[in-house]
Amino acid sequence: MFLLLGTAVILVIFLLARGSAGVGETSVAVPSGVGRPVIHAAITQHSADTARLLAVSWVTLALTAVASAFLGWFAAGRVLRPLREMTATARTISAGSLHQRLALTGPDDEFKQLGDTVDDLLERLETSFAAQRRFVANAAHELRTPLTLERTLLQVALADPHASAAALRATCEELLAAGRSQERLLESLLTLATSERGLERREAIDLADVARRLLARATPQELGARRLELREELGPATVLGDPALVDRLVANLIDNAVGYNLEEGFVAVSTSSDPAGGVLSVTNSGRSIGVGEGERLFEPFRRLGGDRTSTGDGYGYGLGLSIVRAIATAHGATVTALPRDGGGLVVTVRFPVFEAVRSAV
Repeated sequence: MFLLLGTAVILVIFLLARGSAGVGETSVAVPSGVGRPVIHAAITQHSADTARLLAVSWVTLALTAVASAFLGWFAAGRVLRPLREMTATARTISAGSLHQRLALTGPDDEFKQLGDTVDDLLERLETSFAAQRRFVANAAHELRTPLTLERTLLQVALADPHASAAALRATCEELLAAGRSQERLLESLLTLATSERGLERREAIDLADVARRLLARATPQELGARRLELREELGPATVLGDPALVDRLVANLIDNAVGYNLEEGFVAVSTSSDPAGGVLSVTNSGRSIGVGEGERLFEPFRRLGGDRTSTGDGYGYGLGLSIVRAIATAHGATVTALPRDGGGLVVTVRFPVFEAVRSAV
């Protein structure tokens, strides 16, 4: 590019020099008889000056081209130095050293912005890897507990040579109960993995119909046994999503509201539509929850108070709200959990506008 621009400059100078020779020939007045030799001498001198100018220009262009190549190499090296540092640091970062950062310093230019973007990406990856490790550790703990119980029951039954049929039957019933507990845990883990993978189909679903059907199924047992008051405010709220996953989302919220409630408390379920989309809200009475504890409940195997031991009542695995968030994310919805004044929790799920989702699909 430098050579092309330099050649263009020389051509412009040459054309201007030639033009000035023509102007001089037509505008200079000399006496008759001596005019032709004078004009010829002037043209010869001008041609010599032009040739000398061109020669000097070409030599200057060659020398400056060599100098510009060196200076360009030096300037490019200085400019690309942050990129080389970023590359060297990035090569040393692995899954076990995600805490490292590029931490570029200097002016807020494009390289600094790129380095900050990579640092943000590494921070998100570190958080994701840490959450994954916690999830695997907690899942292993939850799966190991019923297996240990089953092994203990079998060992006790086999160690008693005089065990009666009734005792063996009781042991078998306990083993079946432990197996059902494992099935619920595995089903929850499968639902969590399926919802995080994304949606395979979408249908129009009325949240009010789903909530009404699930509440009718839960009312005779859980609500009646705990003497809980049920408050319904179910308005039309059409959303687009997977019916099975939406059913599981609503069921988990109701189960969570019933399971972590107080005797003679209440469960309030409402559905509505607004310009932003469909809204599902589940509120329950219960123990007081800290301001920052509601958001942490969405982490897998997270329970109130940080207890990691399942209660065995079907509500103690700490996966209910994790599955709710995963399903909501798969549907493009947002979910929040806020402490309720007087104790309990208010969980709100906001689905995107039905028409917007349908047009996007």
